[in-house]
Amino acid sequence: MSTEPVETVEVTTASVACDGGPGAAGHPKVYLNLAKGGQIDCPYCGKRFVMKAGAKAAAAH
Repeated sequence: MSTEPVETVEVTTASVACDGGPGAAGHPKVYLNLAKGGQIDCPYCGKRFVMKAGAKAAAAH
């Protein structure tokens, strides 16, 4: 069974932060690293982060 993400956000970096958004939908801020496949889902809210087409993932410092 496949579940669809709550929201999909295109990003241009391999490292992202998610806090779930304002108000009751929020959760503790977590930092996530995109998988080799170029995407990751937030374990708290299910928001999916995907590498924008054509973007080159920069190395995080």
